[in-house]
Parts: sequence; structure tokens; C-alpha cells
Amino acid sequence: MSDNEAPRTDTMDINDIPILLRRKIEAMILKHVLEVITERSGREEAEAVIGDTCSRSAIEQGEQLAEALGRTPNLTDFAEILPNWTREDALQIELLEATEDKMDFNVRRCRYSEMYKEMGLGDIGHLLSCNRDGDFCIGYNPDIELTRTQTIMKGASHCDFRYRMKKGA
Repeated sequence: MSDNEAPRTDTMDINDIPILLRRKIEAMILKHVLEVITERSGREEAEAVIGDTCSRSAIEQGEQLAEALGRTPNLTDFAEILPNWTREDALQIELLEATEDKMDFNVRRCRYSEMYKEMGLGDIGHLLSCNRDGDFCIGYNPDIELTRTQTIMKGASHCDFRYRMKKGA
């Protein structure tokens, strides 16, 4: 392939695209969806639709990654796919602990948040990204629970991710 030829899209996989870039492309479209729904039905309805849409997408992504693994994932598996979200320095994380039953880390820098703010979407960044984190678990392994008390997106100094396997899982 010469430098002027476009890559073949029939062999590309969506997972080849960094998630930060995927979220930017999604946000570019969802910004207009938000505006249209706001004009027709109000801001509350628009945010509800965007939130539900991103939730469904996150669940589906979790299901796809679990299916590719070929078994029910645990938190060790989740730790192995975490680089998908940190790729290209999208997140700077401080890993505190990672076992089969527990994974704790803090996000010290979030380029997702920075990007949404630059796009004028900082007020719905939690719908576009943050809320996806717990929803992803529903598809990946519903026995994984996320507790997070703060996010950079909402003005905190860091995001505190605490994942646990449900008791008896």
C-alpha cells in the first residue's frame, strides 16, 4: 500500500481504533443529537436519551469483550484489557491493587474529560464516558461491581475506581 492509499476497511476492527478517538467521533455526532432532542423535547429528555444510548453501547462493548475471551471474565482479565482505555495516554492511572476479586485504581489525568470540555460537552461528559464504566460491567460480567465516589469530570482532583467481585460470584 502506498502512502496515498487509504487503509482497507474490510480488515479493520473497531478495536483497532483508540477508545479516545472513538469517544470523540461519537461525541461529535451525539452533540447534534443532543441539540435536536433538546429543541424537540427539552434538555432533560435529551440527556436521558444520550445517557441510555451510551449505557447500551457500554453493555454491548462489555458483552463483545467477554465473548472474545471465551469465558466469564474476572478482575484479572479486566486489568489485562485496561490498556484499551489508557491507550495514547488517555488516562493516567495509579494502580493500587489488582487481584481476581478486587481492582482499585485512581485516575490522575483524564483526557476524555479534557476532550469533552474542549468540545463544549463538559456538562454531559459523565453521560458520554463516566457512566459507561459501571454499565460496561453489566455486559462484561454482571458480578463485577464498581464503586466510585468522585470523578475528574465532575471537578474532583482524581477519579477513584473500586471494582469488586460480588460475594458468592
